[in-house]
Amino acid sequence: MTAIIEIKNLTKRFGKRLAVNNISLEIQSGEIFGLVGPNGAGKTTTMRMLVTLLKPDKGEIIIGGHSIQKAASEARRLIGFMPDSFGVYGDMTVQEYLDFFGACYKVPPQERARLIADLLELVDLNHRREDMVDTLSTGLKQRLGIARVLIHDPSILVLDEPASGLDPRARVEIRGLLLEIARLGKTIIFSSHILADVGELCSRVGIIEDGKLVAHGTLQQLSEHVMPHRRIRIGLLNRIEEAHQVLSTLPGVSAARIADADRAKHPMLEVDFIGDDEAMGALLSALLGQGFPVIHFSEETKNLEEVFMRTTKGIVS
Repeated sequence: MTAIIEIKNLTKRFGKRLAVNNISLEIQSGEIFGLVGPNGAGKTTTMRMLVTLLKPDKGEIIIGGHSIQKAASEARRLIGFMPDSFGVYGDMTVQEYLDFFGACYKVPPQERARLIADLLELVDLNHRREDMVDTLSTGLKQRLGIARVLIHDPSILVLDEPASGLDPRARVEIRGLLLEIARLGKTIIFSSHILADVGELCSRVGIIEDGKLVAHGTLQQLSEHVMPHRRIRIGLLNRIEEAHQVLSTLPGVSAARIADADRAKHPMLEVDFIGDDEAMGALLSALLGQGFPVIHFSEETKNLEEVFMRTTKGIVS
């Protein structure tokens, strides 16, 4: 894939506060990229510079080959931006709302009608096209907002907290919609505090804290960086203390501990293990060879929440 967005040494101050601190990043064409970080970390400021709403103090952003400093108009045509809170005109119908923004982007009337029909079908709002915007639920307004940012057919969508305030069902629907948009070939950058959504949707993730990009990559790459070991859960019918002692002496085992008894029906061991699948099989064979009654043996899936907690400040691994 080729980079559709290049961010080089991006820096932004507000008075004495360094909101974005020398961030460099490339985002590939067609990927879904997630931006996560604590409140005040610099996510929204970074996004607002990306979409040309804020001017960087230092650094460069190139969108589809266009520098935002030298060719901002050309860069803007490639972007659709949905902020974390966006205004909707309640005295318009859904169709009128999209038609208004299509006109703002100078989309010809005949083409607008076709685009609006297609977009309402995409976001599943065809049945609400004559409804007033202020009668829509929060989830439906988010869908309408996504349709609005697509009205000029941008290559890139930048979405700040698109699932904020949504109920679980609406969140699932928004996730499905973003995946469908990505299948159309769009590049999507979005921020979220809902780490499960980011982990499920994104091909790559960037973690921002105190204005710095402290880590970025695929979930697998981030996991391997902060947690180089594999974590194995082993359940036994009995002999848990003896198994704990034996495991601590086996090759590849960096740590072994007895898990909280309330978490499982049978005694469980948690093992930090460094080795490939063959070595992990040998570990199980060693336990069975010594007659331990193993009834459960599995590797825990690493998730973005654990990566995030170990990467950001104040967390000791």
